[in-house]
Amino acid sequence: MIEAAQFIEATLARGFSWYAGVPCSYLTPFINYVLQAPSLHYVSSANEGDAVALIAGVTLGARDGRRGITMMQNSGLGNAVSPLTSLTWTFRLPQLLIVTWRGQPGTADEPQHALMGPVTPAMLDTMEIPWELFPTDAAAIGPALDRALAHMDATGRPYALVMQKGSVAPYALKPQIRPAPRARCEVRTQWRGGAPDALPSRRDALQRVIAHTPAASTVVLASTGFCGRELYALEDRPNQLYMVGSMGCVASFALGLALVRPDLHVVAIDGDGAALMRMGNFATLGAYGPSNLAHVLLDNGAHDSTGAQATVSPNVSFAGVAAACGYASAVEGDRLELLDDGLAAAAPAAPGASAPGARFVRLMIRAGTPDGLPRPTITPAEVKSRLARHIGADHGEN
Repeated sequence: MIEAAQFIEATLARGFSWYAGVPCSYLTPFINYVLQAPSLHYVSSANEGDAVALIAGVTLGARDGRRGITMMQNSGLGNAVSPLTSLTWTFRLPQLLIVTWRGQPGTADEPQHALMGPVTPAMLDTMEIPWELFPTDAAAIGPALDRALAHMDATGRPYALVMQKGSVAPYALKPQIRPAPRARCEVRTQWRGGAPDALPSRRDALQRVIAHTPAASTVVLASTGFCGRELYALEDRPNQLYMVGSMGCVASFALGLALVRPDLHVVAIDGDGAALMRMGNFATLGAYGPSNLAHVLLDNGAHDSTGAQATVSPNVSFAGVAAACGYASAVEGDRLELLDDGLAAAAPAAPGASAPGARFVRLMIRAGTPDGLPRPTITPAEVKSRLARHIGADHGEN
C-alpha cells in the first residue's frame, strides 16, 4: 500500500497536473488529494468517455510538459471505448489511465462486477492499451511511470495502470468551500420561421464560423460526420481539426483544450445527434466551461451522414438545457446572425480576468449535403500534429 501523495507527487514531477474522471471507492484517496492540491486540476466528468475526451483536449494543447490522467472504475471502460479507440488511438493523443479492478478474479465483489472484472485485462489488450498493475510499493512508482511515459512518448497512445483494492491508503477530504453555482442566463431565441428548405445550409453556417475564427487566435474542432468533411471542403486551415468517430465527444474535447489554453478562442461545432448522445457534456461545460469556449450546435434534425434518419432534436430546447446547466449565454433559432453574435462575443480570457463561462448557440439548418463531398486527405494524426504546431503545443510528432 502506498500513500496518495507518493504517487501524485511523482506524477507531478513528470508533468501530470490535469485529472478528470468518475469516482470509484478505490480512487477516493487520489481524488481527495487532487481536489486539495492547489497545483493540480480536477474535472468531475459526467461519464468516463467524456473524461477521456477532455484529457485528450488537454494533451492536444499542452505546453511546458503538462500531461493528463483519466481515472475510472473498470465498469466505466464501456463508456470510454469510443474515445479510446477513435480519438486517443486514432489521433495519437496519449494519456495515463488509472483503471480500478473491481471484480478481480479471486476477490469478493458486487454482482455487477462479476463479468467486467475477469474481462478487464482482455478489454485493454483488445484496445491495444498496454497495462500493468498499479504500484503498491513506493519504490515501484517511478519505474512504472517511466514505462508509461516511454510508451506514450514513443507511440502517442494511452497507457493504463490497473488498481487493485487496497492499493492506496485513505486520505481525508477536508471541508471545502464549494464554488457558487453559476448564474442562470436568460435563453434567447430568434426564429424567422418558414419552410424547411428556407433554413440556412450547413455550408452557410460553416462559412460564418470560418469568418469569425481567424487562424492566429482560434481553434475549430468539428464533430464527426459531414460537419468535419464539409468544413474541410470549404477551407482546410491549420487551426481546424476534423473528428472521426468519438461521436458526442467534441464538446468535452474542446473543454479540455480551452481549459489548458486560455490564450486561445476554442469553438466546438456539434451536431444534434452527437449532442443528444452525450448530453451530460452540457452539465460539465456549464460547471467548468471558460469564457474562451464557444459551443455551436448545427441542428438539422437528422443523422445526415448515415441516411438522414430523424433525431428527436425538435423536442429539445438545447439552449434551455445549456442555460439550466450554467452556460454564460444560450441562444437558439434559425437565423445565421446568431453565429455572428455568439462567436464575436467569445474571446480568449485576459490574464487574471474572471471566467463567466462558455457560450452556446444552437442554429437550425436544413438537412442535405452537397454531392461529392470529399473526405479529408490529411490523416487524423497529421491534422493533430499540424494543429499542435500551429498553436505552439510541445508534444511530439506521433
